[in-house]
Amino acid sequence: MIAVRLPKDLEDDLNRVSKKRNTTKTEIVKEALQLFFQKEREKAEKTPYELGKELFGKYDSNQGNLSTTYKERLKGKLREKYNTHR
Repeated sequence: MIAVRLPKDLEDDLNRVSKKRNTTKTEIVKEALQLFFQKEREKAEKTPYELGKELFGKYDSNQGNLSTTYKERLKGKLREKYNTHR
């Protein structure tokens, strides 16, 4: 058994939901903890790729070939730089 101190707003929410669902606060806290631990287990099972998947390509350049054409682009930028100095 444990005792938990909650901020006033969480306690109010817990009371409101327990009345609305006609269940005990203990049952709601148990359910919330089960969901929390389930998410933690799922996170622990994910690969590094899966953890960052939603971030990959977030700031897309709309150029799908950047990793394969970098030498050509670098040569072009260097040519531009040195041709303007002549």
